[in-house]
Amino acid sequence: MTIQLDYSISDVRQYINWIYFFHAWSMNGKPEEEEKEKLRKDAEEMLDDMSGKYGTHVLFAICRANSDGDDIILDGVRLPMLRQQVSKGGRGPFLSLADFVRPLSQGIEDKVGVFMATTAKDMEKQGEGDPYTRMLAQTLADRLAEATVERMHLEVRKHYWGYAKDEDLTVEDMLNERFTGIRPAVGYPSLPDASLNFIIHKMLGARKIGIRLTQSGMMVPHSSVSGLMIAHPQARYFSVGKIGEDQLSDYADRRGIPVELARRFLASNLI
Repeated sequence: MTIQLDYSISDVRQYINWIYFFHAWSMNGKPEEEEKEKLRKDAEEMLDDMSGKYGTHVLFAICRANSDGDDIILDGVRLPMLRQQVSKGGRGPFLSLADFVRPLSQGIEDKVGVFMATTAKDMEKQGEGDPYTRMLAQTLADRLAEATVERMHLEVRKHYWGYAKDEDLTVEDMLNERFTGIRPAVGYPSLPDASLNFIIHKMLGARKIGIRLTQSGMMVPHSSVSGLMIAHPQARYFSVGKIGEDQLSDYADRRGIPVELARRFLASNLI
């Protein structure tokens, strides 16, 4: 069952990760403290102005799940994963996200969550004609989309899925990912193929919250996030890194797409 949650700015504001906000502005060191304070003040004022005008939205489902080789099967839908072919030190382990889901061969059902989140479609367009205001709106919208997922994941862990009902973490703890399990996002190192969004978008019916996809699977609005929720206590993030022609061919076969199309989707990961 797909669940939709709609949040106000005040609902998710406390979950903004300001470290990544400043990173987007290339402000990572102490010498910029004065500039960071001014930027944070402008951002907080924009958030005040956004409150009551805009909201954020997320769709998620807690699916019956098993792994089958390097595929994760979600409510009968196959989501092909990639496996590391090169690891630090060259000795392994060579990880796939499928490793953290109970194998189909065991005959015991597991669960995996899947989600797509976005901000109000006009939020990131504020300040057209003023480059500073436009960038401020865009970077805030990006952070609010991530904050929406942080709030949703908290509710999933404690209530909807309930695998961590007794969790008692501060917001700082959550932003530092001290919760049980992982939340790999599509397009990031553990899950690098953005075209998986075509599968997730269809599963969740994400048009209802205003998300559409480009030909490569990128989400519009830009301030959108998609991914998986995996509860295995030993699950961890990793980078798939570079893959060879053998895995490319295997992946294309499992995706049911031509190898050349898979090559386009995974161009940055090819040896």
